[in-house]
Amino acid sequence: MSLGVGAVLSRITQLQDQLGLTPPPATVDSGSSKTRFASALAEAKGLGMTGTTVAGPSGDDVVAAARKYLGTPYVFGGTDPAKGLDCSGLVQQVYEDLGIKLPRNSWQQATAGRPVASLKDAKPGDVLAFDSPVDHVAIYLGDNKMIAAPKPGDHVKVQSVYERPTHIRRIIDAAPTGAVQDMTALRPAGLRGSGGELAGVPYADLFVQAGAKYGVSPKLLAAVAKVESGYNPGAVSKAGAQGLMQLMPGTAKGLGVRDAFDPEQAVNGAAKMLNGLLKEFKSVPLALAAYNAGGGAVRKHGGIPPFSETQAYVPKVQKALAALGG
Repeated sequence: MSLGVGAVLSRITQLQDQLGLTPPPATVDSGSSKTRFASALAEAKGLGMTGTTVAGPSGDDVVAAARKYLGTPYVFGGTDPAKGLDCSGLVQQVYEDLGIKLPRNSWQQATAGRPVASLKDAKPGDVLAFDSPVDHVAIYLGDNKMIAAPKPGDHVKVQSVYERPTHIRRIIDAAPTGAVQDMTALRPAGLRGSGGELAGVPYADLFVQAGAKYGVSPKLLAAVAKVESGYNPGAVSKAGAQGLMQLMPGTAKGLGVRDAFDPEQAVNGAAKMLNGLLKEFKSVPLALAAYNAGGGAVRKHGGIPPFSETQAYVPKVQKALAALGG
């Protein structure tokens, strides 16, 4: 059975949607149906009307774009080069300059593109990510050098790769790119919003959404929930902590959580709390200790308090985090 041009065009559109591909809107063309069919087929193949492949940016282009920001002040949360950039803001801006959209946070960027096995396999333009959970990213230059926005009081500069990256991601391959790439939309449409690397974990979507909102690793939120309640939104501790994230009533109220037994409110409250603790203590173990025992106890003891519960709690969460690949 032969299909008409209209049916073929419709099928091309359907396949693009199923594959999560959203081509730019076609310009109005008053030409023949044969011309429109050829254009649609060329778009589906990633070809222009001339039949030649459109070349995308290279790793060297990434490096050149990054060098434009040398000397830009470090500003925590900064995404405007005129005012300042943080590490992930720099990486996002550089790729955006080349028409490639990356997620905002460092831990999200550490899952973009495809993995590279080791530093010896890295190429200029690759994204280097550090620590677990990821808290820093940079752009590889080659020869064990990288461009990064290191820390408050500093500026975008070239550094040696001072420790082994926990993740190396290749955003740009030798394969050509025919249009702007949105790295958040490369999965088939039916799989989007399914929790990503937390697929199969209870409340994965809530962890991902809250993590994106508050800049906290979704895996860290999931690990805390596992240790706190075993993912039980109705849990109540002997001390009176409530819900999926085991928030004390007073703490929940201060976080704007009206119902600690509501999973979405609980996860958002915990993400907000962890965001503040991570900013204050600049350490995941200390932030976890403060989540369990309170920030006052961590400040008083200058580290993880000598309470048996807290001493056991921190490694439990770290173990759960490692099991999630964090």
